[in-house]
Amino acid sequence: MNDATHGETADAFHFGEFHVVQPKGRGHRSGMDAMLLAAMVAGGGSMKVADLGAGAGAAGIAVASRIEGAEVTLVERSPDMAGFARKSMAHPLNERIAPRLSLIEADVTLKGKARVEAGLLDDVFDHVIMNPPFNDPGDRRAPDGLKAEAHAMDGDLFEDWIRTAGAIMKPGGQLSLIARPESVSDIIAACGKRFGGVEITFIHPREGESAIRLLASAIKGSRARLVVRAPLFMHPQGSHRFLPDIDDLNNGRAAYKRLGRNRKPA
Repeated sequence: MNDATHGETADAFHFGEFHVVQPKGRGHRSGMDAMLLAAMVAGGGSMKVADLGAGAGAAGIAVASRIEGAEVTLVERSPDMAGFARKSMAHPLNERIAPRLSLIEADVTLKGKARVEAGLLDDVFDHVIMNPPFNDPGDRRAPDGLKAEAHAMDGDLFEDWIRTAGAIMKPGGQLSLIARPESVSDIIAACGKRFGGVEITFIHPREGESAIRLLASAIKGSRARLVVRAPLFMHPQGSHRFLPDIDDLNNGRAAYKRLGRNRKPA
């Protein structure tokens, strides 16, 4: 699955449909979280998608791989990880996707004129996805500097990131994110009046076990009420095998569509 070269690996996703170049032995390596986040972008046709805090680009590239009309902008502040994102974009096995990928090196928390000057313009994107650093600063520190840089929240992270998402997104555009379950109240508060129609899904390893992640989506300018969706379970009892629905989301065979106004699966 991967090819180690000079402290990095080129990892195949979606059964080899695309590859991501990642640091080996340091930093956060992309996996299922990124693939579930990418699965939240549904639909087809032309669309502009921003992946905030993109790291090496896994989630954004997954969107571009699955949706042929998607133009994806990766946004990453770390020069080191932005370098890996460039390598991912230039990987020869990503040739069919590369023309629809771009990279902005910028801090997602920039405001106003500074944000615009960094290339994050107002009202551009149809969809913004994000996998913010979701550990509390009081948690045990990450073992290496690159991982620590993306490991913990400083200040009101969800407010800062969701504010930027609202600014760069077209009216009616969709925000999607993955986070820890304990962040649910912060996410709802940060959506505030910017986003409505918030849909929350808790992800559990198995039935009877506590949630380990949540998926949240919302629509810019919507006034629809909050919906807590049916939970997702990753594995059958007594097994680490993915259940079919999760396996499809993880491998790009399906999208996790919003319930929408009628609150019934599309």
